[in-house]
Amino acid sequence: MDVIERAELIVVGFAVRTTNADEMDPARARLPALWHRAGAPGAFAHVPGRVDENLYAVLTDYESDHNGAYTQIVGIGVRTVPRLPEGMVAVRVPAAKALLVEARGQLPQALVEAWQRVWQHTEAGGAPARAFTTDLEVHHRDGADLYIAV
Repeated sequence: MDVIERAELIVVGFAVRTTNADEMDPARARLPALWHRAGAPGAFAHVPGRVDENLYAVLTDYESDHNGAYTQIVGIGVRTVPRLPEGMVAVRVPAAKALLVEARGQLPQALVEAWQRVWQHTEAGGAPARAFTTDLEVHHRDGADLYIAV
């Protein structure tokens, strides 16, 4: 895991509030439906100013640490906040120092394994410590990159 300086980004997308414990239980998991909605053809066709073809997942509003509730927004990067389509939110992801963790291989399994490495780093008291402010996943055709705020 390398520490890098991540640039600011504005993301427009759909949001849910969840916990990792809820996501381990298929009956309570909210993220699969969120990703299905965001990945639907044309989901962001009415959002102007898209910066690239990536999908972004913003993890923010942490209640405490990786055991508490957090908000996940899945959407697209935009230049400025447009008039938001019904049901969408906008979030500014501030520039920050971050641990870069790459997820390569078959998704979602490679992404799960990347997050497990992050959780192991956190629970082991790894340096630098996680900030639990705003984390970012960048999903692209080669896999995903996780930017974990420190």
